[in-house]
Amino acid sequence: MAKKNYNMLIGVAALVAIVLTISIVGYIVSRPKPIIIQGEAEATEYRISGKVPGRVEEFRGVEGSQVHKGDTLVIIDSPEIRSKIAEANAAKAAAVAQKDKALNGARSEQITGAYELWQKALVGEEVMRKSYERMVQLHNQKVVSDQKFDEAEAQYKAAVATAKAAESQYEMAVNGARKEDKDAAIALVERANAAVELVNSYLDEIRLTSPADGIISDIYPKVGELVGQGSPIMTIQDLSDMWFTFNIREDRLKGMQNGDKLTLTIPALNNREVTATVYYLAARESYATWKATREIGEFDTRTFEVRARPDSPVEGLRPGMSAIMNVME
Repeated sequence: MAKKNYNMLIGVAALVAIVLTISIVGYIVSRPKPIIIQGEAEATEYRISGKVPGRVEEFRGVEGSQVHKGDTLVIIDSPEIRSKIAEANAAKAAAVAQKDKALNGARSEQITGAYELWQKALVGEEVMRKSYERMVQLHNQKVVSDQKFDEAEAQYKAAVATAKAAESQYEMAVNGARKEDKDAAIALVERANAAVELVNSYLDEIRLTSPADGIISDIYPKVGELVGQGSPIMTIQDLSDMWFTFNIREDRLKGMQNGDKLTLTIPALNNREVTATVYYLAARESYATWKATREIGEFDTRTFEVRARPDSPVEGLRPGMSAIMNVME
């Protein structure tokens, strides 16, 4: 009887062990599995570009360099700006001279010179008139082409206009400048001053500075290469303004909304765990929709872009690093 009871106890214990084993295995197999969602870190980027075309003369920094707001990053050599500055200064000098002449009146030497220029222009007009009349006869006889005739006609008209302008200059020298002319001369000087200031302002555009603290992530041209107006030259990443971006299928959002806290793992930082707060959640474009593969039991699901900002600065975090988020099925 004792042996029989012993065997019965052994059997019951074995049965209990089998039941427990099956229960444990069933729990492990049937329990919800976490879904791994991978995102990446991003940061605000600034494109450095210039208002004036030219060649890159110097870079004051390399990719990966730490920069601060206001630091000079690029120097551009622009011959066009130099020529425009010289042109503006010359125009200003001419306008000032014109104003002085209008206010002070013409000297006798100037009157004589204006008269001589007028007479010279009249002689030129007479020569071009005769040449034009001969060209008319030849053109009527089909001896010269239309192009040659048009050129002769244009030269004659230009000579007439030059003579009239010279005559006007002479009369102005004799009669002196009117009040309107004086006002116009003063206005020309003011206009020339504004042009000089405008051109000088472009000098600031040949030295490009950083708009924020950050690092140089990309440099596009090489030293000596030509860059156009508005062409991007380098990119600055502001590491003080970073966030994580995830693309999540809508059936895995689990009611996620702005303000939710996320626990993330950063593999590149020895699987460091960080907390982040969701601040942006929006559906992606239609191309990111997950299409159902079966007509029954499945449905099309949209993909949502979720952005979360770290609750505190993460030392060593760089744009492009992966961030892992676990979501239960």
